[in-house]
Amino acid sequence: MGSFTKFMASAIFFIVLSFFLVPTRTQEEGFISFVISSKGLEFSKDLLIEQAVSSIIPLQLPQIEKSVKIPLVGQVHVVLSNITIYNVDIASSYVETGDSGIALIASGATANLSMDWCYSYSTWLFDISDHGDASIQVEGMEVGVTLALNGQEGTLKLSVLECGCYVKDISIKLDGGASWLYQGLVDAFEGQIVSAVEDNISKKIREGIMKLDFLLQSLPKQIALDDIAALNVTFVGNPVFSNSSIEFQINGLFMAPNDDFASSLYNKGSLDPVPFNAPAKMVEISLHENVFSSVSLVFFKANYMQWVINKTPDQSLLNTAGWKYIVPQLYKQYPNEDMELNISVSSPPIMTVVNNGINITVYSDVTIGVMDADEVIPVACISLVCFLGVFLVLLN
Repeated sequence: MGSFTKFMASAIFFIVLSFFLVPTRTQEEGFISFVISSKGLEFSKDLLIEQAVSSIIPLQLPQIEKSVKIPLVGQVHVVLSNITIYNVDIASSYVETGDSGIALIASGATANLSMDWCYSYSTWLFDISDHGDASIQVEGMEVGVTLALNGQEGTLKLSVLECGCYVKDISIKLDGGASWLYQGLVDAFEGQIVSAVEDNISKKIREGIMKLDFLLQSLPKQIALDDIAALNVTFVGNPVFSNSSIEFQINGLFMAPNDDFASSLYNKGSLDPVPFNAPAKMVEISLHENVFSSVSLVFFKANYMQWVINKTPDQSLLNTAGWKYIVPQLYKQYPNEDMELNISVSSPPIMTVVNNGINITVYSDVTIGVMDADEVIPVACISLVCFLGVFLVLLN
């Protein structure tokens, strides 16, 4: 009965999964389709920006050194060190999709920086130096990145097409030291600080995209259901971009673990498209009926569709007396004898997707055996064709 339990658990899993699926038109190769809608893209964008900001902060910028000529003082050597971005706030953001890929834009951002400063200069009589710290406010920052997403050997390849950061304005407030150096410091270093912020934020974003690409490359190509069946989750083809969604195709067929499954064994068709007035979902998933057929084929080939029943909660059901009105000759020949049922599916169950449900057709043979001492004597065989209709109800 263990194999029966495993198969039924798998079947129930797919039936329950179907309640969350919205039928869509399948493309040429993939058997499972994922469509991320504009609502899903917006959610993903917010999550990605949140993760990007948390990974950037705190961001240490390179040290800046420069010699500045100050009236009445002369040549002053100034060093800015420990320049750190410790806070970034995003005012607004949006995502766009197109033929070239995905564009993420954040605008109206502000950032807060801290730094240490010191200066020194020499005259023919003495040396002078001073130091302190400063706070910097960055205003009107805009950050944008355009990404390409392509299929590559069963995985997704993410690459940066364009990436940039623009700072509109900064203000610097000095603490400690001589205040008379304030204006000279701003004039001399404002451009370098802006460039450092823009360059390093862009660099960090590119590094983050590389990590995300590595994560996509490391996604498994199989997901094991158990020790019998595994789902082939390799990506097929390139994602399809529209102005409001992205569609991904995966192979989606079940197979024995670590086995190659020939998709060409199945005839492709198409499912009904999503109704125009369907409620907006973040992600819509469609399954071709061959997904269901593949899992039934895997279990059939593994001989997990054969069951021997010799015990039931009501043991009288496995006695010829309980069958005397169904098979009278059986009771006459073997009165009040215990029985054993050997049930075997003769071919892989046929699963067909229809409107709002799934039709399942199972061809099986039931061999009736009579218990005679330690021997089971086959006495009859019944061929059955079972039809099961599973109706799906989507709850909003």
